[in-house]
Amino acid sequence: MVIPVHDVNPARRTPWVTYALIAANVFVFLSTPGLAGSVAGDSHLAQLCNLQAFLDHYAAVPRELIHHQMPRLVPTGDVGVGPQGAGCVVGPPSYDKSPELSVLTAMFLHGGWLHLLGNMLFLLIFGNNIEDRMGHIRFALFYAACGYAASYGFALLNADSADPLIGASGAIAGVLGAYLVLYPKARVWVLVPFLIFLPLRLPAWLVLGFWFVLQAVYSSGEGVSDAGTVAYAAHIVGFLAGMLIAWPLRPGTPPPPEPRGLLFGRRARPGW
Repeated sequence: MVIPVHDVNPARRTPWVTYALIAANVFVFLSTPGLAGSVAGDSHLAQLCNLQAFLDHYAAVPRELIHHQMPRLVPTGDVGVGPQGAGCVVGPPSYDKSPELSVLTAMFLHGGWLHLLGNMLFLLIFGNNIEDRMGHIRFALFYAACGYAASYGFALLNADSADPLIGASGAIAGVLGAYLVLYPKARVWVLVPFLIFLPLRLPAWLVLGFWFVLQAVYSSGEGVSDAGTVAYAAHIVGFLAGMLIAWPLRPGTPPPPEPRGLLFGRRARPGW
């Protein structure tokens, strides 16, 4: 997988919505009970129980989205001891959960630092130009629409799953799809792991097209061992939704700076 670090596609206005989304995602991640427990030195089981209770409340669950089947017992966040040893206490939910609203809250939840930082990197690099093209309000609505499309698309394919669906990946995949439609020739600086991290300047259609192909391959279960824990199908749906929504904006989109071929190493650094 190539790692994007910068695109040669200047924006005309400050991407306030993109910055706000990044700040909100970081704030929610740092406020997640599991993280707070680890900083305080709580046991692993206590962190896990807190995190399970938090996710059950705020994450999107396919079975709840499609069938509106709410669980009768959920983790309470407490640790108890039963006949089989210590575990998480379950009980009737003390809250009313809206499956539709959980899709929105799930977009701001992440399972770890790599999950968060990877998503925010892609949003920072590609989100500013899409926000610049659409405007602040329309970009915010676009981001939410792609996130909802990704979550419900994944839920339709996994209607009986009770596993929580979290992360901004579906919405950000929509941003990538829109970028591919609007700025396919924009140059993107990437790091390619080949013995060392080799810097290359590649066209966006190659970087994002390769990313989409990888998601399709991983979604089929090929080439990856954790296909059941990552919602690759949500990435695909979000990407296609972003392409579809952005397509009518193509005629009026100013072209990015003209690329001058593929360069690498020191020859490629001047000017970025």
